[in-house]
Amino acid sequence: MMVKKYNISVEATLEVIGGKWKCVILCHLTHGKKRTSELKRVMPGITQKMLTQQLRELENDGVINRITYNQVPPKVEYELSEYGWSLKSILDSLCAWGETHIVKVYGDKNAVLEKSILNR
Repeated sequence: MMVKKYNISVEATLEVIGGKWKCVILCHLTHGKKRTSELKRVMPGITQKMLTQQLRELENDGVINRITYNQVPPKVEYELSEYGWSLKSILDSLCAWGETHIVKVYGDKNAVLEKSILNR
């Protein structure tokens, strides 16, 4: 097996949480377990295929847990793993920076941020 080489450690971080949707998914999961349909509802711009792909990648990287309930109809929930919770301070910092950026560029954050539990 070939060992991957990184030029800088942030590359390893971005390999796991990079892209348009992974941090958004993780931020939603900091507020508790979510079913796929719940994530899709709070992320209307993501396709079902992309959501499924991103969830699988996060699960494969050990950042989230997939919980399957043995019932009819089948029920699946996602939650942050213990390893995933170690990203909480990073996610909080990204949100804080984004809010500062929105205020700098648009002035009123309420004019551009959707009403959501994530947007206090």
